[in-house]
Amino acid sequence: MLILLKETAMPLLVAIEFNYAFFFKLIKFGLVGFVGLTVDFSITYLCKEKLRIHKYIASSLGFTIATAANYRLNRYWTFASHEAASMTQFGKYFMICLVGLTLSNILIYLLNDKLKWDFYVAKASAIVIVSLWNFFANYLYTFNN
Repeated sequence: MLILLKETAMPLLVAIEFNYAFFFKLIKFGLVGFVGLTVDFSITYLCKEKLRIHKYIASSLGFTIATAANYRLNRYWTFASHEAASMTQFGKYFMICLVGLTLSNILIYLLNDKLKWDFYVAKASAIVIVSLWNFFANYLYTFNN
């Protein structure tokens, strides 16, 4: 199976080949994500419940710290990026994660504040959805070597 994307100003052809190597990266990304989930929830819980920081700030702190840890793990293990570390690559990764953070907070707001789901169930649901965004965006843009 092949996915093709095309931009209008400058033609860009991006192909995702759904093969063993792709699925192995997806599995690794999921394992790194589980580490990130643990870090994210731990920081969020500590800040929200123990330090009484507002839930969106606590959630954003957890997300940001988990993102920094996940970058290193994904860079070296998931995507095996061995080129010299660059601020450009981290900048790409961080921008994708900022979009993910925005999506996460919107989903938490909708699920927790509007639909009255438990905060942590809403956060877990947001993480599942945002993880898909993060994987494909990083696969296609950040670590596309």
